[in-house]
Amino acid sequence: MRTKLFVSAATGILFALSGAAIAQTAVTATTDLNVRAGPGPQHPVVGVVGAGASAMLNGCVEGSKWCAVSHGGGEGWVYSDYLVGDFGGQQVVLTERPADSVKVITPPSGDGGATGAVVGGTTGAVAGAIIGGPIGAAIGGVAGVAVGGTAGVAAEPPDEVRTYVTSNKIDPIYLDGEVVVGAGLPETVELREIPDYEHRYVYLNGQPVLVEPGSRKIVYVLR
Repeated sequence: MRTKLFVSAATGILFALSGAAIAQTAVTATTDLNVRAGPGPQHPVVGVVGAGASAMLNGCVEGSKWCAVSHGGGEGWVYSDYLVGDFGGQQVVLTERPADSVKVITPPSGDGGATGAVVGGTTGAVAGAIIGGPIGAAIGGVAGVAVGGTAGVAAEPPDEVRTYVTSNKIDPIYLDGEVVVGAGLPETVELREIPDYEHRYVYLNGQPVLVEPGSRKIVYVLR
């Protein structure tokens, strides 16, 4: 799988912390997890925390599933459903963490979190939500569902498929949640066919993904 390197903190991702000081917590990604430039699906992807890899949790936006992490010399925002950490001696999905267990973060000025205009000048509000995903999947393995129900990630697509998808860009759909293998798409999302290929594709939250048309589950994220 092709992934981007995590960007340096010099990119200027800024956030403010409020409340009492709480020690940083190590968290682990349960699937290949996007790191975004801001707290919401409309922000560009600036890196990836690989499945089973650890990051340092800097805090979370109050009332939101978006949290800030440090990883590989950079900082960014991730979706808490796909991280686990040790809270009170137990491994807990970050979304289900105990109250007051992490720092509270104020989003950057002018950023409303997981809503608002799409980055890059194209307007369009977040409409709907991604269905589920591998929440709380086993640490150390790649979470997700492949065609036929076998756990794992779909095989690397042929070069001609990658070329077709990237050469035939379509308007992106923005849904609340994060783009991960195993997540499902609502019926309102139109899937585009790929010539002589079993999967279909869509640009979701700014990223091209391959989707199994029967289950409507993401089987591959093109990075």
